[in-house]
Amino acid sequence: MPKKLLLSLAAAAAALTLAACGADGEEDTKDEAAQSQEQGQEEMPEPDLEGIPDVVAEIDGEEISGDEFSKNYEAQFQQLSMQSQMTGEEPDQEEIKQQALEMMINSELLVNEADEEGYTASDEDVDEYLATMAEENGMDSSDDLVKQFEEQGLDEERVREDIRKEVLMEQVIETVDAEEPSEEDLKEMYDMQVEQLEAMNEQMEEDQQQEVPEFDELKPDLEEQAAQQKENEAVAAHLEGLREDADIETHI
Repeated sequence: MPKKLLLSLAAAAAALTLAACGADGEEDTKDEAAQSQEQGQEEMPEPDLEGIPDVVAEIDGEEISGDEFSKNYEAQFQQLSMQSQMTGEEPDQEEIKQQALEMMINSELLVNEADEEGYTASDEDVDEYLATMAEENGMDSSDDLVKQFEEQGLDEERVREDIRKEVLMEQVIETVDAEEPSEEDLKEMYDMQVEQLEAMNEQMEEDQQQEVPEFDELKPDLEEQAAQQKENEAVAAHLEGLREDADIETHI
């Protein structure tokens, strides 16, 4: 499921990504920073938090505070800024703000639906989720994960509350029906990937070109990718329906 596209804990997710990037050692990070400076690269841009109102949005009378939005936006901006260092393109702050706001609205809509349907997220559910996140990021325990979050300025209470919301959202998402990908869907996806690979090969020396795999060889991966795409589309349609039924006002 496309959970990370819907997280209310954007700040936590971004912080985790940054923490994982640094898990290989502080010395590597320092070396990379020094190398960047030597190469004359610009310093990381700062997020523009000026003019953020006290309330950035209201959903059926429930407010999303400017303070909460700023935390999510700042972390998302920081993550995208790191990626932009590789592309050389400076992040579009207004676009990121809108993306962050849309993500928070989607999250609140799903959490509200979960509450209406009577779904719950216990402390044990949150502990299990933390343990899974820690394992996926190569950490020994949930405590190590929480410590990483705290180093990024996110206290344990905040992290656990955000994960509680995530657990609730997942329960809603699991009820959304998605179409099964057809053989035609798989072949269309295969043709697109072959076209991309051939275009890449045209830009390479002959000895560096990659062999185009047969359809049957890629089919298992294609099935997984197509199923994910269908799930994304189904969740997007579900969210659109929630938005149509909700009274949403935005102030940025």
